[in-house]
Amino acid sequence: MDYRKLGSSGLRISAVGLGCNPFGTEVDVPAAQAIVDRAIDLGVTYFDSADSYSDGRSEEYLGKALAGGKRQQVIVATKFGNRMGAGQNDGGASRTHIMEACEASLRRLRTDYIDLYQVHTPDRSTPIEETMRALDDLVHQGKARYIGCSNFFEWEVAEALWVADRHHLTPFVSCQDFYNLLYRDIEKRMEPMCIKFGLAMIPYFPLAGALLSGTYQRGTTPPAGSRGAGRPTFKSWDSERNWDVQERLLAFAQAHGWSLAQMSIGWLLTRPMMATVIAGADEVGHLENNVAALDVHFSADDLAEIDRITLVEEDRTQAPIFRRRG
Repeated sequence: MDYRKLGSSGLRISAVGLGCNPFGTEVDVPAAQAIVDRAIDLGVTYFDSADSYSDGRSEEYLGKALAGGKRQQVIVATKFGNRMGAGQNDGGASRTHIMEACEASLRRLRTDYIDLYQVHTPDRSTPIEETMRALDDLVHQGKARYIGCSNFFEWEVAEALWVADRHHLTPFVSCQDFYNLLYRDIEKRMEPMCIKFGLAMIPYFPLAGALLSGTYQRGTTPPAGSRGAGRPTFKSWDSERNWDVQERLLAFAQAHGWSLAQMSIGWLLTRPMMATVIAGADEVGHLENNVAALDVHFSADDLAEIDRITLVEEDRTQAPIFRRRG
């Protein structure tokens, strides 16, 4: 296993992490235990969940799997902000919800502290100063050690960092965002911002909802019991453009002796500020395949060919307005 710093912080985490989104849906309690145990055996230290995953069951299953002394060996990250009930304050990033959500996550995770506590989605109805002050209080109370954000616009991250700096509050150290070989728009503005401010990048959907896992084929119904069959979101990936790119990437990976999932994760690990890739795993074999991405190494020609395959609609690496003229 390789280990990387979480942005400019001093915390080191495994380059391949485990996304616990499937816990509580595709993954039951015994399977979650087996996956977590094998992950620890492989050197995985970063486990990412959220209170809203499976109505809290993801955190519950992870907490149970880490019982018996395993908790101190790993880094537990979770998120808050998505609606957890029908009440007026059962979602968002107000002080009230942050404090209540944190206590609930601590109970489900069976722990006294959260290593990385992340705002799952921006709450534009709450002043960012209120959010940052509440998170800073959690850090000073020892209930959260680092804080991060997810799904923020670049200007929202910059505003949060400015507020933290101005009022001497704990700043964000990471940004968790949608990023994979099929969708590279993040490279236009989010990636340069993370480089500028020393923020760790943590991509979610690194395998594009399993389209980059190699499990599915164009025009074929997803296997029964798979995420593609069980989750309506799979239809959002099912486009001719995505299949065209996926098939070319699959052929490229096979020519090099890699699985498509290994290549997709390995490629993300080449990006600047990439701290960890949190692919989910429905079974131990998926996890082992994900970790094998550390054995994938790219030449400059390989990376150029991947750019040629994936950047088929526009040059997403830089906004056109910033291109040099003449």
